[in-house]
Amino acid sequence: MRLPWTSVSAPTTTSGSAGPIAAEAPVALTARAPHVPAERLVAEMVPPPRFATVSFDNYIPDRNQPSQAEAVKTLSGFAERLDGGTGAKDGRRRHWFRREPRSAAPSGPRGMYLDGGYGVGKTHLLASLWHATPAAPERKAFGTFVELTNLVGALGFQQTVQTLSGHRLLCIDEFELDDPGDTVLVSTLLGKLVEAGVALAATSNTLPGKLGEGRFAAADFLREIQGLSARFHTLRIDGEDYRHRGLPEAPAPYSDDTVTRAAYRTPGASLDDFASLLEHLSRVHPSRYGAMCDGVQAVCLTGVGPVPDQSTALRLVVLADRLYDREVPVLASGVPFDQLFSEEMLRGGYRKKYFRAISRLTALARDAKGLAEGRSGH
Repeated sequence: MRLPWTSVSAPTTTSGSAGPIAAEAPVALTARAPHVPAERLVAEMVPPPRFATVSFDNYIPDRNQPSQAEAVKTLSGFAERLDGGTGAKDGRRRHWFRREPRSAAPSGPRGMYLDGGYGVGKTHLLASLWHATPAAPERKAFGTFVELTNLVGALGFQQTVQTLSGHRLLCIDEFELDDPGDTVLVSTLLGKLVEAGVALAATSNTLPGKLGEGRFAAADFLREIQGLSARFHTLRIDGEDYRHRGLPEAPAPYSDDTVTRAAYRTPGASLDDFASLLEHLSRVHPSRYGAMCDGVQAVCLTGVGPVPDQSTALRLVVLADRLYDREVPVLASGVPFDQLFSEEMLRGGYRKKYFRAISRLTALARDAKGLAEGRSGH
């Protein structure tokens, strides 16, 4: 679904090396509040464009980190086992565990849990597993933890169970438990899906037994957290953030004038004041942030500054994830992205989310360097 852009006429001019200004003004994300039908939420549970063509073959393990090559081997074998040994290619549903008497079902974890730091390629591996699993796309689901909880909110719990129970595999990226309600909800949902024969795979920066730590009274929900942990075999992936491996530092923020000119010069760009965008995000459900970015080829932000509170920060994390998924470069003025979150936030329970957002926005800022110079951002 592509949303119509709001545009106004602007004169075509030139200004030195800045180049010509486009005949139409850039779109404003603050002018978009799309409605996303539940059907779209289900249909879009596939690897995002950035990971649409990844595979185990084009994952490049760090030679100094043997756990990365071992992860490829383990996940490749996991995908083969999901075939169920039937060799069928017609897309019909085949459970990983055959529908035999319950006593004959294998015991132990029925999922893979990829634990590791930022930028070690966990999402690449998770998407590769999705692609390698022998099932029709409609029998596999891939989404972030937030997107999964949003799906439950849109469909209701029972309908979500019914919809996903027909799947061979459910991949959950960025698995985190931010509140007790999510803990109970996801624990119950995954239990129902495992009973239906659905295989699970997830990525996170937090070991399964530590989910929720530092965010709420995790001890009060220890049974649910331990239940989640028991459903996964943990696969540790070590390494440094590939987004910074041998690459130059992210470019410093530009001036408001440079960002504005780039937005008018770049087809498909958006242009927003950062503070206004943060306020707008509070009025749009996070499940719609992806649709809000439909058709946007570059995001230009003026006046970037520290986020004022944790709720705002968490919404910005979701937007950063959606932009990163879509490989949308971000050109900005104001403070560098590593100054978005306060020291208190970076020491708190959501610190891993904030560091991931910084890492991803830094990568997108690097992609946008050419926009400021009048070149393509890709």
